[in-house]
Amino acid sequence: MRYHESFAGGHHFAGHGQFGILILLALAAALVIPFWRLLPRHGIPAWISFFAIFPPCALLLLWVVSFREETKE
Repeated sequence: MRYHESFAGGHHFAGHGQFGILILLALAAALVIPFWRLLPRHGIPAWISFFAIFPPCALLLLWVVSFREETKE
């Protein structure tokens, strides 16, 4: 019995060419853009939002934002 690559977190977008890359970029943008707008309101630099691409970091950022006071401008 061969070990199928999908069980090992295989390449879900393999063979889809540019369309797969566009999907990945759209997903990354869907995560980064809301954090980019939200983090500066809480005194956190906007560039930190790029870490939201990684799910554990996105969860951590949500926790930080939820318990941090919004800064007055």
